[in-house]
Amino acid sequence: MEFRLLGTVSVDTFTGPLPLGPAKRRSLLAALLLSANTPVSISRLTDSLWDDTPPLHARSVIQGHVSRLRALLVGADAEAYGVELVTLGDAYVLRLPETLLDSQRFEELLTLARGQRSPADAVLMLKEALSLWQGPALSGAFAGRPLQAAAHSLEESRLATVEQLARAYADLGEHNRAAAVLRAEAVAHPMRESLAAALMTALYRAGRQSEALDWFHRTRRLLADELGIDPGHELADAYALILRGDPGPDAGRNAPEGHGTAARGPARVGGGDSGSSGGPGGPAGGGTGPVPAARPAADRRTGPDGETAAGPGDHPANHPAEQPGGRSGGAVGGAGVGTVGAPSQAPPRPLPVPSLAGEPHPTDLLPRAPRGFQGRTAELAALTRAAAGEAPVCLVTGPAGVGKTALALQWAHRNQAAFPDGRLFADLRGFSDTGEPALIEVLREFLLALGVAPRRVPESVAAAAALFRSLTDRRRLLVVLDNARHSATVRPLLPGGTDCVTLVTSRHRLEGLIASDAARPVPLDVLEPPDSTALLAGVLGEDRVLAEPVAARRLAELCGGLPLALRVTAARLAGRPTWTLAGLADELADERSRLAFLDVDDTGVSAALRLTVQQLPQDAVHQLARLGHHPGSHFDPYTAAALAGTDPVVATAALEQLAAAHLVTETAPGRWILHDLVRLYGRGMDPEGGPDALIGVLDHYIATALAAADTAEPGGEPCFVLPEDYHRPVAVRDFVDRPTAMHWLATERDNLALAAVAARTAGFHDRAWRIILLQWPQVVWRVRDSWSPLLELALDSARARDDAYAESRVLNLLGWVLTEEGRTAEAVALLERSPVLARQAGDRLGEATALINLAVVQAEQGELDTALEGCGRAVELAQEERDAHTEMLALQHLARMQLTANRPHEALESVRTALDLGPEHEEIARRVLLLTTSGEARLSLGEEDEGIRLLDLAAEEAENSGYDEGAVRALQALLRVTAEPDYLKRYEQAVRRLTEDG
Repeated sequence: MEFRLLGTVSVDTFTGPLPLGPAKRRSLLAALLLSANTPVSISRLTDSLWDDTPPLHARSVIQGHVSRLRALLVGADAEAYGVELVTLGDAYVLRLPETLLDSQRFEELLTLARGQRSPADAVLMLKEALSLWQGPALSGAFAGRPLQAAAHSLEESRLATVEQLARAYADLGEHNRAAAVLRAEAVAHPMRESLAAALMTALYRAGRQSEALDWFHRTRRLLADELGIDPGHELADAYALILRGDPGPDAGRNAPEGHGTAARGPARVGGGDSGSSGGPGGPAGGGTGPVPAARPAADRRTGPDGETAAGPGDHPANHPAEQPGGRSGGAVGGAGVGTVGAPSQAPPRPLPVPSLAGEPHPTDLLPRAPRGFQGRTAELAALTRAAAGEAPVCLVTGPAGVGKTALALQWAHRNQAAFPDGRLFADLRGFSDTGEPALIEVLREFLLALGVAPRRVPESVAAAAALFRSLTDRRRLLVVLDNARHSATVRPLLPGGTDCVTLVTSRHRLEGLIASDAARPVPLDVLEPPDSTALLAGVLGEDRVLAEPVAARRLAELCGGLPLALRVTAARLAGRPTWTLAGLADELADERSRLAFLDVDDTGVSAALRLTVQQLPQDAVHQLARLGHHPGSHFDPYTAAALAGTDPVVATAALEQLAAAHLVTETAPGRWILHDLVRLYGRGMDPEGGPDALIGVLDHYIATALAAADTAEPGGEPCFVLPEDYHRPVAVRDFVDRPTAMHWLATERDNLALAAVAARTAGFHDRAWRIILLQWPQVVWRVRDSWSPLLELALDSARARDDAYAESRVLNLLGWVLTEEGRTAEAVALLERSPVLARQAGDRLGEATALINLAVVQAEQGELDTALEGCGRAVELAQEERDAHTEMLALQHLARMQLTANRPHEALESVRTALDLGPEHEEIARRVLLLTTSGEARLSLGEEDEGIRLLDLAAEEAENSGYDEGAVRALQALLRVTAEPDYLKRYEQAVRRLTEDG
């Protein structure tokens, strides 16, 4: 037995790999193997199996996967190998000898390779280690964040091993083999500079200098195009080694200071003489003060590869300091590493960076860099990519308090060298109580910073904007426009130069700016949990956070990853060293006071949200206030309309306005969510409207679930009458077919569960059990998907109203689910009470359904005669009530019991009667089961051809409708009488689909 993580997550046995099933089960196995012989908690497994908020039944799903995985291991005789999957309280541990795990053997081989004195021996062990890899680590598993991190760590280890193998080949003088090993990885990871540098060195030492140089230029261009950065020191050092013609690996390392290594960090460009007036800021531009001169475009010379090259007289040996209009410290091959290539007739050699003493200091209006900045690696990289175009406008958008300004300033300070002509900043106060500044005042500040004399600043916005564009035409300048509210406010402040970058932050999407100026949006969301706790540690100190790691994570979750909320929380704790993190977390857990705790002085979440909300139209404000009372996690326009008491058209318009202000987020077409803190703020805007909003959304769910059930199972009995004070929504979603209806029931399962809980908590018990029971088509379709806890909640609500009708209906469905779960004794105890309650309530159809479900359990327990009698009585009740749906259900189960009792003729008659009751296109699951029973009955009578035909028809209809459980039943029956390969293939496919869906 062998466990694999280095490739597809799998368990190899003597007879082949175990059929692990769906991706989530592989994820669970991967999480257990990554911590082999160590307990892994349910919460950690939940993080591995779900990226976003896990479903309410997450624990049950995990328990189900553990049970199936344990059964697979037991079936493969895992105990003989010392393998055991054990439950330890609220955790699981997979015990196994580490030699059975490929990742552990990989690490052992690396350790042995590092201890070898002979490079040849090291090569053998490293090759054996790499041979264990059969693809990307943790393939086939669901890529939850913990597993993504683990896969990344394993991949880093593999790449480091490849580089180590190449070094071992180099030690043996086999540079071509080193290059071959490295090339494949360098192609797969084109921006991993260490690989590119190692490949360049291997190619060069193998006598393939032109290939090495070509690889450098290819990598340099890719880094510039994708990330907007210059090569790092490893790549630059390898390039310098090749240019020097250095014969050995240590030549560059042992060279005298200033020679043999590439200078690091870009040289400052531009600046001219302090008194220069020949640039754009000179008399022609209307300026009289000192203006740092930009490099003239005409002096930029282009080399054969498109790189900027030095002119004939630009060698630093002749110009130790920059000349006006020239270059300061050019780049080797345009790589921007601070050295200058010599003319072609002279041997290439690196030179020191020229002195920058005496250059004027560029204009810098940026506020200080944010303190305690954490994470945002992807967003910083996205900003770098967005800033790489011509005259780019980068648009950082996101909700209040998410850290837009901090991100913009962090990026600006990190990239200071890219803007030698200055960095301008203006707070446009688009969401401030004090109102926006006049545009002429912002332009005046910019022009003065660029050296324009006060008396020469134009008085009109148009003229001042024109002068600003003229002055910035040939500059490399950064302009940060913070807190913009409208696109029209931004446009006059855009610089004129193609080398200028404008960085705009806004709570609105500013789609007008995207349309008119090709602004490149960089949306900003809340922080991930590790970055959230790191932010807390940055303010409070690591010791305090490490002392209470669970409480720190809980605080981060209660703050919803919102940086503003996290900083306010940290500020409260920093000023109170005796407070514990757990204590504050308990305070924040109370939703009624959470927002109050997240306000400090004039800074806080409520203040930030208030400034956003006060800019909204009244319909959007009303919609936000009602969304605060939504019991679920997401909503569509119909749900929003029900909450607000409007129609879906008005609700959609309001949602668009809220989305433009980043108060709600559209996660899929027509599907929206809002941040927990925004929800609490919205709830506080209209606390008195809570009951109306809740009743509206509960009745919306009842109406929509009724429509879904009627479409999914047409002709079905609706389970109940509507509540006496039922409020029909203005509009109800229309379902065009069964798949659409079933999809809605599946995607809304968590919301329906949360709505039922909210209804019970608020005392609306008549709504709670109805919302749960209306999901019966999905319960029937996915019966083994942990429905019993929700149905038990429905039973509590039915009993709270002393409603015999409701209790009987819930017991029917709950008893059947328990039967399917194998909890037969519990099912019997419930189902025996159901017919009595139905008779008390005068619910004859409910009594029939209860008798059917009870008969199914009795038949399983061997009480076949009692079961046949009960099912026969159910048929009579349904016929008396003239309800074809219930009669068809009773006949279906009666036929199955008659077949079990070896009465195939009676079974065929029951099936024929049932099929005659309704159109064939309705009740597809029931029709499949009836055809299957009919086929088996024909086989019992010796009519093999007809039996096979009916079973094949049943399987085909089940496959076409997606009813995989029905397909498995029919194909199982077929395989008992024929070994047709096509049936076996279809059976295996149906089992796989059923397992993967589970």
